[in-house]
Amino acid sequence: MPELTLINVVGIVAVGGVIGFLGGLLGKGGSAIATPALVALGLPPIVALAAPLPATVPGAMVAANRYRQHGHIDRAVLKWSLIAGIPATILGAFATRWIDAGSLVLLTDVVIVVIGARMLRTPSAHQGDIGTDEGVDRNRIVAVALVTGIAAGLLANSGGFLLAPLFVAVLGLGIRPALGTSLATASVLAIPGTMVHMAMGHLDLAVVVLFAIGSIPLSGLGARVALRADVTRLERFYG
Repeated sequence: MPELTLINVVGIVAVGGVIGFLGGLLGKGGSAIATPALVALGLPPIVALAAPLPATVPGAMVAANRYRQHGHIDRAVLKWSLIAGIPATILGAFATRWIDAGSLVLLTDVVIVVIGARMLRTPSAHQGDIGTDEGVDRNRIVAVALVTGIAAGLLANSGGFLLAPLFVAVLGLGIRPALGTSLATASVLAIPGTMVHMAMGHLDLAVVVLFAIGSIPLSGLGARVALRADVTRLERFYG
């Protein structure tokens, strides 16, 4: 990769900060949004695809802890999401060996648009604090986790951009439990994906560090804002 310019450095830190805040606010690790932004800064597609992933781990953990303190993490959903999602993430990450990085970036863009449009058209009718610990459908959780895990591995992200909307639409969680559980799940799913992409030489340490400098401090702030926000407005802003 070419040497980073001052504009690159400032841009990467700024993108990290924005993504960290939005990740805490919207229950996403943020890699799906960060990748196109980093490509726009001139980074090679495969570097832009993989670099935000390591920062997702501490950033999402910080934000998830805010939700945990308010009781907004569904433990049953978290457990089964990890059981099914971890192996699916590893499988998806290895599959990038045979898929063009540019195509993955394009797929990321398309997925973001589709999910955003769906959340705007069909917002959840559930209350913001409703969870499903009492009667969760395990098969649905596993199905969501498998789809999200494979997508997360392929797109070099934590899967948060899919988890939260699917937790709402498929499992019936309220928006805050969906966001909190998504962050907790994403913080773990990012670990195997990071290890696989590191083994394949996709990570640029300088970009990873710069991104983390911006993203980690602001992730907790984003979660704090989300916990104080009106539920309906939060769903609309998510879309």
